[in-house]
Amino acid sequence: MTVGVDTGGSVTTPSEEELAEYEQERPARRLRPALDLVVSVWCAIVSVGVLAQVFFPLPQGTQFYLVIFLAAVLPITLLCYRGFRLPGRVRTHDDPGVVDWILAVIALVVCLYPLFDFDGYLERRQAPTALDVVAGAVLLVLLLEACRRTTGWVLPVFSLVFIAYAYYGGYLPYTWSLAHQGFNFDAIIAQFTMGTAGFYGTPLSVAASYIVLFTIYGAVLDYSGAGKFFIDLSFAAFKRSRTAPGRTVTLAGFLLGSVSGSGTATAVSLGTVSWPILRRAGYPPEPAGGMLAASGIGAILSPPTLGAAAFIIAEFLQVSYLKVLGFAVIPTILYYLGILLAIEIDARKHGTTSAETSTDSAWRLLLRFGYHFLSLFVIIAFMAVDVPPFKAVVYAVIIQFGLSFLDREHRLTGRPLFKALAQGTRSVLPVAATCATAGVIVAVTTQTGLGLNLAEIIVNAAHGLTSNPTAVLILTVVLSGFAVLILGLAVPVTASFIIAAVIISPALVNLGVTQPEAYMFIFYYAVLSEVSPPTALAAVATAAITGGKVMPTMWQAWKYTLPAFLVPFAFVLTDNGAHLLGQGSFVGMVWTTLVSMLAVAALAVVTGGWVFVRATWLERAVCVPAAALLLYLAPVTITAGICLLLVAVVINLVRRQRQASSVEGTVAS
Repeated sequence: MTVGVDTGGSVTTPSEEELAEYEQERPARRLRPALDLVVSVWCAIVSVGVLAQVFFPLPQGTQFYLVIFLAAVLPITLLCYRGFRLPGRVRTHDDPGVVDWILAVIALVVCLYPLFDFDGYLERRQAPTALDVVAGAVLLVLLLEACRRTTGWVLPVFSLVFIAYAYYGGYLPYTWSLAHQGFNFDAIIAQFTMGTAGFYGTPLSVAASYIVLFTIYGAVLDYSGAGKFFIDLSFAAFKRSRTAPGRTVTLAGFLLGSVSGSGTATAVSLGTVSWPILRRAGYPPEPAGGMLAASGIGAILSPPTLGAAAFIIAEFLQVSYLKVLGFAVIPTILYYLGILLAIEIDARKHGTTSAETSTDSAWRLLLRFGYHFLSLFVIIAFMAVDVPPFKAVVYAVIIQFGLSFLDREHRLTGRPLFKALAQGTRSVLPVAATCATAGVIVAVTTQTGLGLNLAEIIVNAAHGLTSNPTAVLILTVVLSGFAVLILGLAVPVTASFIIAAVIISPALVNLGVTQPEAYMFIFYYAVLSEVSPPTALAAVATAAITGGKVMPTMWQAWKYTLPAFLVPFAFVLTDNGAHLLGQGSFVGMVWTTLVSMLAVAALAVVTGGWVFVRATWLERAVCVPAAALLLYLAPVTITAGICLLLVAVVINLVRRQRQASSVEGTVAS
């Protein structure tokens, strides 16, 4: 568990109950110690098996491994996450009931069913037996239930709608764009269970081959003391300026993201530790909550780990994960620039002060515990020499295990190592359930051609409003971004990305946007849904910590993350936007980054209302088109944007000079 310092410098640790509500979309059960130990042993064994699979892959192939992986995690998911909560008194434990055990046993049986005759099972895809269909249908029901338990009703309902579309789509008028030939129930189930686009498709493959390895690595980092070190280093790095508390939160959020892997969980861990210091520095609850939410979400937008959807991008594009990291470098710089500018403005608006802590100096901490960075660098170094990411992260796990013995308090001997391995698999349970269930949507989209049909509908809707090609692209991108945001309000980031990637990205590609640009646009909007009103899980979590009002906290989080909402439009709307994804010449990347920084500064003026002194409505209004023109990244629009930004700056400077003269005159009189 992440550890840090409170206002007095003493160590404080967020409780398990405090984080359980936010580490996944639904809290896990509080099991009795004996049953918890059994589950932990099972999860630790799964982690060992996953690590062994990297170097000793099963000879039967990837799909065989995915069947085993799902059989290992689905029953445990049904045991660890509650079904329908019955009213009654709060209990100290929350063990599964008889129904949960029955469902877990059935899940194990139907998951293992294909293994009894695996080759024959795959060969029967075009003509599945009655037993194949029954087993597949039961597995579908159990996956929908597991997904409901971990993420709520929305994704299961989405999946049922898609299944209905696959079955009844043949009854639609043939003139409709969404009409298709129709499929019977046997063919639909076979697509889900026997093909490579259903339960055992790319989403589950990514969860079982990449995401679980990174959750194991994050757990090993955490239990070896890296989380405590990252927090302490952040507090030690900035001690004396009035913006130090805000900078500390930002740096700590970035570092903790490599441990947590969850933006909301990072925000909660960070908030529990740093809110007392932010309060002492003079931050009101709502801006502090917004800053914490934005810093936590930034962790899964940023290299070296990114979020789970980044692995799926690599698989969809058939490129290395290192390539996807390269896509994210410049957007990450712009994201954190926006946060830092907002911190500078808020420090002046709220009159914050420095807040000293009693941690050691940053240099002393680096000399003593700086080795925690080594395993992070190892991942990047190995991928740079074409080592696959799943091997690179295992090497990092081994290295971090060895480094843990440099700290007597956090040595990964028997019990801590066991806990880390168990936590690694437990953390991936909701993701695995989500990815397997999302396979329903991918399979139906592939089977019916829905993605291309919907893409055509979106583009035709834009054409119905205007015939100008640029306007059509802008309308399509705006509609796509809005759709991803709405989708992300209801389902987890990974699921919303998968759904949008197969349904929305073809619309963008049809208008000339490249696949990397389309996927990164969707990725950012899927992640940013976690700080978008009216749900904004990360902001809800931090508001609970700071005691601030929820909706104002959401708007503050939105203010801090605004550049990340607008910069992705540059990826897909402008010819030079590809430079922001690390594509093209070095000179192109440099000048587009510098121009985009000016755009982020203009956005900071709009949301923060400050330049050198408090900005008026006129100065803020002028900065709105300035930011938009700068982000279009064309010579003419850049020139116009710079001119408008200079106008706002000059007006503010003149006002500051007049205010200074007025104060001097008052003093003199």
